[in-house]
Amino acid sequence: MSVYVDSAKHHYGRLILCHMFADTTEELLAMAEKIGVATRWLQAVDTAHEHFDICKAKRALAVSHGAIQVTRGELARMLAEKKLESLSEVKK
Repeated sequence: MSVYVDSAKHHYGRLILCHMFADTTEELLAMAEKIGVATRWLQAVDTAHEHFDICKAKRALAVSHGAIQVTRGELARMLAEKKLESLSEVKK
């Protein structure tokens, strides 16, 4: 179980944002708390695409707390796998 940050560079005003996501919601929220990201900013809640958009400074903090850096391609693959897992659970 892990938390991940991708290499995206989305501009939002003066900020440059990337995505932070995790294997579980609990891990994602715990990391958000550690790095000072308000949980109200959680996006795509209860979906395979659940994540936070975080700035470069928060990304560095997440990495210092153990988040794994991934490329955008790795992110896409991981989210696709997570979505398949959630779909197979629904069918059970």
